[in-house]
Amino acid sequence: MRFDVLTLFPDMFRAVLGDSIIGRAEKAGLLELNFIDIRDFTQNKHRKVDDTPYSGGGGMLMSPEPVYAAYMSIAEGLSYKPYTIFMSPQGEVFNQDKAIGLTKHNHIVLLCGHYEGIDQRVLDEIVDAEISLGDFVLTGGEIPAMAVIDAAARLIPGVLANDGSFQNESHFQGLLEHPQYTKPRVWHDKAVPEVLLSGNHKLIEQWKHEQSLLATLKKRPDMLHETWLTEDDVLFLKKHMEVPDEV
Repeated sequence: MRFDVLTLFPDMFRAVLGDSIIGRAEKAGLLELNFIDIRDFTQNKHRKVDDTPYSGGGGMLMSPEPVYAAYMSIAEGLSYKPYTIFMSPQGEVFNQDKAIGLTKHNHIVLLCGHYEGIDQRVLDEIVDAEISLGDFVLTGGEIPAMAVIDAAARLIPGVLANDGSFQNESHFQGLLEHPQYTKPRVWHDKAVPEVLLSGNHKLIEQWKHEQSLLATLKKRPDMLHETWLTEDDVLFLKKHMEVPDEV
């Protein structure tokens, strides 16, 4: 899977993504990461990429030509159009389902804006989707782009030591993950739940599922309305806590 990032700050990405799991995956050939400096495609000696907006008001706007030239340095000569995402607070909010969906694309381009944004004409020409991390505004698209790369890349077979480990994580199946424990067996007078020491895999899996239900109800009850619950799930939740009848 290939990620190309169009950015004003390429060094930020190597510092964050060059280590740990994503860095090892790149070295193993499972990922290709390229960070393209938009300033390299300016036509002025000061490498200026912004200008004043015609609409007036405060702030500057990124000009279309250097963004387009940077994009074409990737796309020109390809037999296909790489899936191009603009990191924008106006985009659809990123989630686990969208991360899974991105793994269906072999080549993704991420465009990181700055200042007051980017000239709409180049966005209309090259962008396939807009993605946001949430309903807030950051100083640039770099941090969101890193999050998108990390979330999608770790789903690629071979990137994680255990390819199936992400299937039990929060959000993957519509519920939050169950609590987890490691040694020592007793810490600060708090013991590991006995069921986890029982060796009974059926009971352990049941406990994990029930704890996921309770964690979701406590921390993100909104998610229970967005996932499929069995009758047993609903009865379990109503037994342990008061929940609305429509859950």
